[in-house]
Order: sequence, then C-alpha cells, then structure tokens
Amino acid sequence: MTTRYRVEYALKAHRRDALIEFIKGLLAVPFVLHSQPTAASSAGFSEMAEESHRRYREIMRDLEDLVNNHIDCDTAGTPERSKLRFLVPSVGRFFTPLLLEKAFIVQDKRRAISSRRFVAPSFNDIRLILNTAQIMSLATQEGPPKLVTFDGDVTLYDDGQCLLPDSPVIQKILWLLKNGLCVGVVTAAGYTDSSRYLERLHGLLHAIRDSEEMTAEQKENLIILGGESSYMFRSCPTSPTLLKPVAREDWALPEMLAWSDSDVQGILDIAETSLKDSVVVMRLSATVIRKERAVGIVHSEPNGKFAREQLEEAVLAAQKTLELSAVGQRLPFCAFNGGNDVFVDIGDKRLGVLCCQRFFGAVTGAQTLHIGDQFLSAGHNDFKARMAGTTVWVANPAETVACLDELTELMENGVPE
Repeated sequence: MTTRYRVEYALKAHRRDALIEFIKGLLAVPFVLHSQPTAASSAGFSEMAEESHRRYREIMRDLEDLVNNHIDCDTAGTPERSKLRFLVPSVGRFFTPLLLEKAFIVQDKRRAISSRRFVAPSFNDIRLILNTAQIMSLATQEGPPKLVTFDGDVTLYDDGQCLLPDSPVIQKILWLLKNGLCVGVVTAAGYTDSSRYLERLHGLLHAIRDSEEMTAEQKENLIILGGESSYMFRSCPTSPTLLKPVAREDWALPEMLAWSDSDVQGILDIAETSLKDSVVVMRLSATVIRKERAVGIVHSEPNGKFAREQLEEAVLAAQKTLELSAVGQRLPFCAFNGGNDVFVDIGDKRLGVLCCQRFFGAVTGAQTLHIGDQFLSAGHNDFKARMAGTTVWVANPAETVACLDELTELMENGVPE
C-alpha cells in the first residue's frame, strides 16, 4: 500500500531541493539522539548543546569532503565516480569548495541550532548555512568575485514593487561597484523600453548617477538583462532614462544568435495554447499577454489573486507540453510562477548569467555570484543559474542585504578562525 508520506513526496517533488533534504536527513540523526525534549531541568542542556554542536560539525566536515570529491570527479571527467552524486543523483555542479563547517559555526551562533530540543535543523537553517559557506569560499579561497548578479522581485525589492531610494540594498550594491565588481540584474521582467526599468530600479540608478565616489567607468558596470536573457541595458548616467541599450551581438551567446524566429514563435505559440487550456480547465479569471519573446497569464481583476496551486498547475502543464514538443527540445525556455502570474520566456537564467559573464570579459562561474529567491526545480526561474556560477538562495530583500554584508565583511577581513 502506498503511504500518505510517499504520495505527498511524489506530488511535491517539484517543491523540494534534494541536496538540502539530504543534509536535513543527516542532521536529524544527532538531533534525535541528543536532544532532551522530556528533560525537567535545564542542568543538562549545555552538555546536550555541546554534543549536538560537535556532531553537527562532524557532519558538515564530512559533507565538505563529499563536495571536494564531487568537484575532483567533475574536473577529472569522471562524474559517475562522485559519491555525492551517488547519494543525491540530481546534484549539479559546484564551482568552488564549500566551507560548511565554518559556515555552520557562524549560523549556529545566530540561530541556536545546537541548543534546540524540539525543533530539528530545518530547511531554512541548511539553506542559510549553504549561503554562508558559498560566500566564505567565493570571497576568500577562490579570490574575490568579479561579478554579482541579482534577481529582481523578492530579491532586491518586494514582489511587484520598485527599488526605492531608501532601500538598504542600494548602498551594498554601490560598495560592490566602488570596489571594482560588476553587477547585473537578471530579471524576468522583459521590456524593450528602458524607461520601464528606470521605473522599477530608480532608487539604484539615481544613486549611481549622483555618487561622487565612483569613477565614470564604475558607474557603467551595472547592466540589466530583461526577459531572462532577451534584452540588455547598461547604466548610463547621462541618458534621460539612466540606461542605454546594448546591441544583441555584443552580449548574446553564439548559440542564441543562431535561434530562428520561427522557432521562437513556435515556442510561444505552444506555450500560449497551453496557458489558454489551463485558463479554461481551471476556470481562471485571467488575461493572456503575448510579448515579443514571452507569453503569460495575469489576473483579469486589478487586485485579484490566483491560488498557488493554480499557478503551479499552469506552470507545470506548460513546461511538460513544451518539453514534449520538437521545438522545445531545440530552444531553451523558462516557465515560471511569478507569485501571481505565470510566464514562459525564451531563454533562461543560465543563459542570462552567462551573457553577463561574456559581456564583462570572460568572467568564470567561480568568479560569479548569483543571488535569487526561486531555486526549486520547477516553476522557479533562478534554478538554472546554478549551471552558470555560484548561487545564494534568499527568501526576501532583507536576506539579500545580510548576504552582501557577509560578502563585504569577508572580502575586507577574511574568514574568522
């Protein structure tokens, strides 16, 4: 008989991260063995916390070794020999080692993971440990990064909002630019008119224009790549919109320049049909929007809201339909849940980040950090950025600021002993 757990797992597989679930399972063992949920006195709590901390550190140290072995196997051209890939078949590429033990120590101080008796190490605990481990490695072991890219909604600003002048993330991005790093905003928002990006990012663009601490060259080291990988604009303080368009041949990858217009329109036609079918089948109050290189559905009412399950159904239906089509196997695409809309874009964020790397001069994946909020495998458009560079998974703009604070501190002072 199929258990309810197995049914739930199968139905929600697209909402799980296999590596985080694997680590979560490893950390559950010392939690179960050493936590004292029935203790009547706090006398033994410190010993419990010390033993849990020691066991958690051992696990993180072993995971570091697994990641290093995984990198060695990929480098040697024998990925099938990776023990981590055997344990987590869906695990992807690591561009740098991960300082997991040191990252755990940092996050344990912040989140009291070892001291908890009733709440086991959680998905968010592990996500933040991985974030810190990646930032530590990127900022120190492999040398400072050259490129930092960001998602827009929920990463730089709240969903559907704009980057306002008082946002704390602006000063963090200015620090990156002033210290010689390049910055890209790789967003699903696809506009051919640069004034629309000025509207969304006016706080940052005005701050760059008005800065007296940056050189003219540094002020131009911000680019916006819209529609995942469809339109590029570069910061230009003298332009009326503070942005100037960049010719496609100056940033697009050779494979992208070879795409035929008939294939592009073929992808959009199939996606549009699938989305219209979802609207009919689920009786959605939705409007279909067709753009030059994207198609999607939005709510027909100004303040209307779709249920999350409806959005995910529309995304997964469109994705599967395209995957089974001939043109969907020739051209990359991205079907994603935007929070209250569903869109299918030509290209994806892997290509978007790679285009940023090419534009700024052959920057490598080990020199790139992408910060985003959508990293689950289906319906989440930051997922494929993992194939182009190192990544950090945030849940809101405040976490983006915290990650940039960590990066700044580590670049200036190194990893603490």
